[in-house]
Amino acid sequence: MVSLKTIFHVDMDAFFVSVEELFDPALRGKAVVVGGQRQERGVVSAASYQARRYGVHSAMPLRTAAKLCPHAIFLDGHPQRYRECSEKVYRVLLAFSPLVEMASIDEAYLDMTGTERLHGPPLRAAHQLHARIKSETQLNCSIGIGISRLIAKVSSAKAKPHGILWVIPGQEAKFLAPLDVRDLPGVGKVGEQNLRALGIHRVGDLAGLADGFLEERFGKWGLALAGKARGADAGGWFDRGVGRDADAKSISHEHTYTEDTTDIERIESTLMRLSEMVGRRLREGGLRARTLQLKLRYQDFTTITRAHTLADATQLDTEIFAQVRTLFHRHWRKGTAVRLLGVEASQFDPGSGQGDLIEGQRRQRWEQAFSAADRVRDKFGESSVLLATGLKGGFRERTHENPAGLPGKRKRDGEN
Repeated sequence: MVSLKTIFHVDMDAFFVSVEELFDPALRGKAVVVGGQRQERGVVSAASYQARRYGVHSAMPLRTAAKLCPHAIFLDGHPQRYRECSEKVYRVLLAFSPLVEMASIDEAYLDMTGTERLHGPPLRAAHQLHARIKSETQLNCSIGIGISRLIAKVSSAKAKPHGILWVIPGQEAKFLAPLDVRDLPGVGKVGEQNLRALGIHRVGDLAGLADGFLEERFGKWGLALAGKARGADAGGWFDRGVGRDADAKSISHEHTYTEDTTDIERIESTLMRLSEMVGRRLREGGLRARTLQLKLRYQDFTTITRAHTLADATQLDTEIFAQVRTLFHRHWRKGTAVRLLGVEASQFDPGSGQGDLIEGQRRQRWEQAFSAADRVRDKFGESSVLLATGLKGGFRERTHENPAGLPGKRKRDGEN
């Protein structure tokens, strides 16, 4: 007989806003938007529950949020504070299970299977964890409990804010059936429209359809949907166990200028800063990239992408910059104002890319130097170390859910 798993999904409540309230209690109870100023071109990273009542939500343009909630307080955000608080949460989670996976800076999965002798049955353990996080971080969280990651994630969303919800084993179908299909992770706006066009509105509607029908209509995504409708871990993020890292396909960073620019020094500085950010993420994951891509968006929103594949994979900021700088100058319509720049690395190679002995030693020294700089950034923040070329492009770090330095995801100096 196969024993059922016990999975927790811990989701911090309005995390970015809550951290800001720790440092400025005057923000409590007010409409707060984190991610930038109301007149900027960026998007909302987080909104307080008071701001959400006016329709403000994450990924919404800041200017739209300002129109919906003109009295809101807009904050740039403090990514280093969020990392520090996330690290505190991570340490609490490790005290409850050795199998912890940070899905983002403010949410995590725990495999609590077999921990009853230490922490008691699931509901008691969840209440202990709930209280421990509050006492050690002064932050609130919501916890979902289920036999799968999917059930745990859906139930934590229904427990918000500051609640706990346990879907008792055997009750998964009953719990899911009345929920809107949009409540299933992986169902976005387009997927929702496609399902509704077939008369599928509730998860129960989905569960009543044959797997073959869904596969014929939607391919692999349809098969994953069929599994999710039954409460199973299926598709994408849910295909692996807790604590097993997924293989990244690409790493990218981009920056939108508040005002379009033709200033070549500023453009090159931005490309250097983006290259630093991508290089840091590569080293953090123990990865080297063979393909580097430039994203260039003009004032009229025309967007081009151009890529180059290297002979030897790299994780060095300077080598990434050299390639994207070349791509930029080769393809930029000279004198045309630039709105957005992006740098992406892909086609990862776990090897060192050090074919030539002397060249390999030189690159190894550079990798060690950049890794040392990463450790300084871990301790003092992303802007504590910048290459000279990138100083003018030292735009503030964007507040988002998957920054560099995420707890539990660091691989440094040859670590496997």
